[in-house]
Amino acid sequence: MRKRTLLSLMSVVPLAACGFRLRGVPQFAFRSLFIQAARGSMLARELERTLSSSTGELKVLRDPRSPDDAEVIFELISERQERVVVGLNASGQVRELQLRLRVRFKLRKPNGDDVIPDTELLQQRDISYNETIALSKEAEELLLFRNMQTDLVQQLLRRLAAVKTL
Repeated sequence: MRKRTLLSLMSVVPLAACGFRLRGVPQFAFRSLFIQAARGSMLARELERTLSSSTGELKVLRDPRSPDDAEVIFELISERQERVVVGLNASGQVRELQLRLRVRFKLRKPNGDDVIPDTELLQQRDISYNETIALSKEAEELLLFRNMQTDLVQQLLRRLAAVKTL
């Protein structure tokens, strides 16, 4: 029993020595954020939900009449889903696709000064394709796009938390 405990402690010591620690709750340099995005944007909705639940100190505003009430404005310039053919078989039928989700955004103060300049993030996934099971592949594509959206929201969260001064 002591030997097992000693072995498990020996594996923890190198992690502590290298500075490893869990990510924890993000800390933001601002107390209020306005999200400016297209009306039906699923990414903006997920970002709002994630920011609201990540910390109780940050107030997320979405009322289009009050963008200047926030310390910073997150502007979702564009989000685009792409489906690109990357592989064909000998008879010219699609065998592999690449799914891409591109997001352009910027973070600015109400007076127009950029905190984070116009930035583009890209997520991509490869998927095999078979026309005999097209419906299930369509469902798989939707799941992959949703997964990429969640990954992008996490990246956005980390970028917003990286802002140190306004």
